[in-house]
Amino acid sequence: MVDFFFSHIPAAGSILNATAIVVGSLAGLVLHSRLPRRFTAITFQGLGLLTVFLGIFMAQRTQSFLVMAFSIVGGAITGEFFELEDRLNRLGEWTKARIRSKNEKFTEAFVASSLLFCVGSMAILGAIEEGLGGFPRLYVTKSLMDFMGSAAMAASMGVGVLFSAVPLLIYQGGMTLLAGTVQTVMTQPVIDEVSAVGGLILLGIGISILEIKKIKAINMLPALLYAGILAAVFQ
Repeated sequence: MVDFFFSHIPAAGSILNATAIVVGSLAGLVLHSRLPRRFTAITFQGLGLLTVFLGIFMAQRTQSFLVMAFSIVGGAITGEFFELEDRLNRLGEWTKARIRSKNEKFTEAFVASSLLFCVGSMAILGAIEEGLGGFPRLYVTKSLMDFMGSAAMAASMGVGVLFSAVPLLIYQGGMTLLAGTVQTVMTQPVIDEVSAVGGLILLGIGISILEIKKIKAINMLPALLYAGILAAVFQ
């Protein structure tokens, strides 16, 4: 049954990953409804600290400070020009209205969890592994990690985390289906630089979650593309 699922269904690893987030989020929501507010607040702060640490850890993968600098600055300017954060926030608010959610943190939870689950080398490497016909071991491992992460985030931030399964499925599933093309471009130096810049973006999200300063991390997403291009050219 397991072999049939992974061998006959396109992007099965991404489907498993998205399902893990949905199930984890539902478990977190059940816990959320039973937790006193002070426990929810301290969990929220803990997630913020964890996101900051993860961002710093990932950022250290860079092999070129100049690639990182040009990518994050150029990406931020591009994202600001196209108003990516405002557009995604409007999408979050539209979704919130459609499901009639009263959760004040819905949009923040949706945006933060979408980035947290999508940014990272496991998402890229897992797509290449599965897309080239291999058993998606990385996505199975990532699914377990994201299950626990989504449960913790949903317990502190609410139902918005559940909807992050949609962009994850589109992002990872799309890369899996295009793995033959992606593999020729996604060499290890490229993956390292993309992951490092993704770490900087996660660091910004963590700072925002901790309410130290509001950082428009979504507007920095084009930096991932710039990092990949610059690393491919100058590696």
